[in-house]
Formats: sequence, structure tokens, C-alpha cells
Amino acid sequence: MTLISPVWLLLLVPVLLLALLYVITALRSRTAYAVRFTNLDLLDKVAPRQPGWRRHVPAAALLLMFALLVVGIARPSAEVRVPRERATIMVAFDVSASMGATDVSPNRFEAAKQAARQFVNGLPERFNLGLVSFSSAASVAVPPTRDRPAVLSALDRLSLDSGTAIGEAVFSSLEAIAALDPEEESPPAHIVLLSDGSNTTGRTAGDAATEASSRGVPVTTIAYGTPDGTISMSGREMPVPVDGPALRALAESAGGGFYEAASGDELQAVYDDIGTSVGYRTEWQEIWQWFVGAGLLFGLIAAAASMAWFSRLP
Repeated sequence: MTLISPVWLLLLVPVLLLALLYVITALRSRTAYAVRFTNLDLLDKVAPRQPGWRRHVPAAALLLMFALLVVGIARPSAEVRVPRERATIMVAFDVSASMGATDVSPNRFEAAKQAARQFVNGLPERFNLGLVSFSSAASVAVPPTRDRPAVLSALDRLSLDSGTAIGEAVFSSLEAIAALDPEEESPPAHIVLLSDGSNTTGRTAGDAATEASSRGVPVTTIAYGTPDGTISMSGREMPVPVDGPALRALAESAGGGFYEAASGDELQAVYDDIGTSVGYRTEWQEIWQWFVGAGLLFGLIAAAASMAWFSRLP
């Protein structure tokens, strides 16, 4: 939190002096009362019970009210998460053969599709959402749209193939984003790419990162799977370990985030985190109203306590 007009905090000085004066007055009153009545046994019988701690509640609430109002006048501001009005999200989904590995139950491919479905359903309806699938080549399965059922239906139709064209997936996503109505102001865009391997065909991931960076479109990557993944090909078990470093390099070069997930639950948590980050932006806003509101609340507490216990306003 920062203060736009911190000079107003100087008003806290008289508030502190008022608090100090109250403490001194209370101590003097207590001492004078004790001196006047030296016979404590008699005093206990004839004097009414004192209000004890309750007599300090109105004063404390009143001083808190003054302090909070002073801070409010100083115009505090803080970083606040604000939902984006519009955005375009492209989900690039790896359908290479290695996604059939069963190191993730029931396999990488099915678990990833299930997590992607929840990600799609969790995005704000005002967002454009598109889907790119890639193996040896990349294709736009669904161009950016607000039609969520169309994206979910395309996810269900995905099937495995050979090859991993990560670079082509990014280029296809960028082309789909650029194809949006040019007459409208372009909303912020983001590519979320899920894969378990490194680029094996097509344009390089480095070239794709350079292009995405030049267009101002971050690429967030998810390395999905474990080092122990295998697939069966021609009667043999072939290792297909996840290649995290390659995907991390792509994300860092393209200004996005990098995540690793080794299970369906971890992947869902990753998608939830991404949805939060791309669905909101952080901006500085004044929050003086919270301090003024709290100050007024303590003022009401001071008045109510004083009326209830002492039949007067503080």
C-alpha cells in the first residue's frame, strides 16, 4: 500500500496527543479516587461497582475513528485485481503420440483433455477462446470465439498423431489471433501451450517466441508428464520423458509463464492459476473509502457503547 498524500499523516500527531492526554487523565482520576477513600473495606460496601474496562471502550473507538479518517485523507492506494473486460485466449494442445503415455492416469492425453475442459468452462464468457491442435503440423481447430460448446466439442474430437510441431502451434495461434475483426480494437491476447516434448518438426520454438514477443502476445507453456513416461510402438516400450527445459525456454523468451504438471490434479491446478492470471489485470486504485468506512464504523461503536453504558455521547 502507498499513500498519495502522506503529508496528511501529520494530523496523527494531535490524535496521539489526545490519546496521551486521555491516559494521563485516567491515571490522575484513579489516584485521586484512591486517596479520597483510604478505607477500602468501607468503600467496597458503599460505593457502586465501577464500569471497569468498559469506560475505556468509547474513547478507544473514538481515537481509532480519528486515526482511520486521517489515513483515509492521506489517500491510500493498493494493487487491486480487476477482471479484464475482454481478452483472447488460444489453447495450443499437443496431440503427438507421446501424449498416450500412461504415467498419468488414465494417460496424458485423456487427463489433459479433462483439465482443458474445466479450463474452458472456467474462463469468463466475454473472452474469445480458440483451440489449436498440433503434432507433425498445427491446425486451428476452433478460431477465437465465445462459443464454448464449439471449443468443447473440438476438444472431444482430438486424436493422437506423430511429431511435435511446437513452433508451428505458436505461429498458428498468432495467425488466428490476427484474423479477428481488424475494425475492432484488439483485446489483449495470450497463448497457453500444453506439451510433453520438444520441437521435432516445422519452424523452431525460438522463431515462434521471437514472433510472439514482437506481437506482444505472451506464451505460457505447460510441461505435462513425468520423466518415466513410455509408449508402446511396434511391440516395444519407448521412453517419452517430458522435456521441461525446452518449454521453459519458449515461455521465458515469449514473456509468458512456465508450469510443470505430473498428474491430472496438478494440471488442473495449473489451469486454474493461468485462468486467474489471464482473466485479471493488476492496477493501482485508491482505497481511501475502506479507511473512511472503518472510521465511521468505530465512531458508531463509540457512540453506541457510551449511550448503552453511560447514557451519554462520548
